[in-house]
Amino acid sequence: MAKLTLDLHDIYNKGWQIDKALKDIIEEAVSKKIGEVEIIPGKGSGQLKKKVLRFLDQKEIKCLYHRIEKDSKNFGKIYVYFRF
Repeated sequence: MAKLTLDLHDIYNKGWQIDKALKDIIEEAVSKKIGEVEIIPGKGSGQLKKKVLRFLDQKEIKCLYHRIEKDSKNFGKIYVYFRF
């Protein structure tokens, strides 16, 4: 299955770029019917991961994907699954 990956390490402190990057990768997954997106907020303080989860919880975003999964073995990753 095809997968997209978004590593937020380079833009972790640039709020608007994070939202744009998240929006862009979700839209790309939907338009290309890619079943999985891996988002890497990194380990840090957990603030970036919370920001990503808040973004994914927005009504207009939430309706686009099937489910999300937090990697229990790697705290620094979030998987977003789509059903087409």
